Amino acid sequence: MHSYSEAVNYLMQKLPMFSRIGEAAYKKDLTNIRKLCEALHHPETQFPAIHIAGTNGKGSVSHMLAAIFQQAGYKTGLYTSPHLIDFRERIRINGQMIPEEEVVAFVCKTQSLTESIGPSFFELTVAMAFDYFAREQVEMAIVETGLGGRLDSTNILMPELSIITNISFDHQHLLGNALAAIASEKAGIIKPGVPVVIGEYHPETFPVFAEKARACNSPLFLASPNQAEKTSGWVVEAGQGTEPWIFRSVTDERVWHCHPDLTGNYQQKNIATVLTAIDVFNRHCTEGRAWISPDQVLAALQQVKKLTGLRGRWDIICNHPRIVLDVAHNEAGIQEVMQQTARENYRQLHVVTGFVKDKDIPAALRQFPTHAHYYFTQAQLPRALEVTTLQALAQTYGLSGQAYATVSEACAAALRQAAPDDMILVCGSVFVVGEALQVLEKPVSE
Repeated sequence: MHSYSEAVNYLMQKLPMFSRIGEAAYKKDLTNIRKLCEALHHPETQFPAIHIAGTNGKGSVSHMLAAIFQQAGYKTGLYTSPHLIDFRERIRINGQMIPEEEVVAFVCKTQSLTESIGPSFFELTVAMAFDYFAREQVEMAIVETGLGGRLDSTNILMPELSIITNISFDHQHLLGNALAAIASEKAGIIKPGVPVVIGEYHPETFPVFAEKARACNSPLFLASPNQAEKTSGWVVEAGQGTEPWIFRSVTDERVWHCHPDLTGNYQQKNIATVLTAIDVFNRHCTEGRAWISPDQVLAALQQVKKLTGLRGRWDIICNHPRIVLDVAHNEAGIQEVMQQTARENYRQLHVVTGFVKDKDIPAALRQFPTHAHYYFTQAQLPRALEVTTLQALAQTYGLSGQAYATVSEACAAALRQAAPDDMILVCGSVFVVGEALQVLEKPVSE
């Protein structure tokens, strides 16, 4: 194996990949990742980390935290999934993707081990990230779980801080059909004595986290302002138009003003989670290290995309017509995006959308407005819901539009039909957004 394309093809085609085939690739234990990391001399123990789980928001929170640690001068690793365009988006240090030659070298050195253990794509990718972070001696790694928490491959970490952004319905067939059951899986990242930040309060899920934190003797902090005891947290108010956003601490007199570059109003919850996490880090995790200042936090939040390469979160790539891409793909995420869309000014709304088969698609479709023009499509992967099936299902919810075999064709049709004062929204699947980015905008080079 000599080239990057050969290495990525090996990873994606030879190993079971959840994003392509779904549940068949999900390994419900940590055996393989432990074997891989043991063979690699336990890289997971060689760097400090912040571990992040949650149904929605964990990608945004991960990238914001990475931007803040970079801005504060830390050599910062970032592991997220899935990628939009390039596999290397998953593994970054100080915003720079892992070099192609590092991917090739890792695949080569672990090939015989891989063929004896039989890991999934995700398990081997986590091992690659941890190995890279250890060898590069990162000073902080921000690590996002893939799916769930308790049995996620990233959960072999012993982090300095754990974060659970929120809990809503997604992957019920793997994580459970009740919010408390899903919360129990996510709570699996709570480790003995390690502080944990909970992004949003929910009466069904918070007791699960509180009980697990008590059992682990882990200090628990709530970022959401609707708690009875104001022991932690922030209230974040989105600015109107060009006005700055306002961040208010619920614990003291701090009031900060900022123009964040992640502008979807749903980021208010994520920013509150990030600010709480930094407060907890400064209070509990800075012995022998630099404290992170308000100026560093605010400077980072104004340039998260530039510092980390984040895409696909209320990602405005054109104004005439206004083109927005968002990776929202489940009921709660779509609901947030539609609330944001309703605040926009446009003549006509055009929606390019497609889903993967294993989502609760009816629950998501119920969030879409009936007044939009729809361009139904499917990403190029086996898990994608067949477009004519989606079109027929959408019609039962009063959503009408044409079916297109590819994302490229759907985007081209939307562009042809959209007037300069219209809006085109692409959402429903990370994979649809990734393909749309390549059609609607040249990929951002690094």
